[in-house]
Amino acid sequence: MHIVGASGAGSTTLGRALAARLDVAHLDTDDFFWVPSDPPFETIRARAERQALLGDALAHHPGWVLSGSLCGWGDGFIPRFDLVVFVWLAPDIRLARLRAREVARYGQEAVAPGGARHAKAEAFLEWAAGYDERLEVPERCRALHEQWLAALPCPVLRLMTPATVDAHVAEVLARLSSP
Repeated sequence: MHIVGASGAGSTTLGRALAARLDVAHLDTDDFFWVPSDPPFETIRARAERQALLGDALAHHPGWVLSGSLCGWGDGFIPRFDLVVFVWLAPDIRLARLRAREVARYGQEAVAPGGARHAKAEAFLEWAAGYDERLEVPERCRALHEQWLAALPCPVLRLMTPATVDAHVAEVLARLSSP
């Protein structure tokens, strides 16, 4: 199963919960897309390397839930999907989550005006805020996700309303059990 959506929409949280409920591995595309670093998310891993790493990880697990976006670099994995879940959340909720995540990850002082990570945090939040309106398909955006979802050969479940993680898990599990 693959779960995709805008940054901050909850795809990773839902992926972890589903993997735990189904007793399968949880994998996140960020772990393959980014070179591990401290602070994180500084260097993009080469496409061939991330594809090889993800392919190896998927091959080592009989069942898995993959969260995050792999549009544009992971299309070769599409035949492995039994279900794709698209998670959408209103921008104001997503951005509030992302602001809180930036503070939790880097510290209030670092992301505050004048802080060491302020400019990077603001640039990231500005990028994330444009998800629904951005039309440049090579960029991670709703237009790209919609185009990608429309071409998938597997079922797609859209979670388009705010709900608890447990409610979304139940909705996905119901979809998995329906013919």
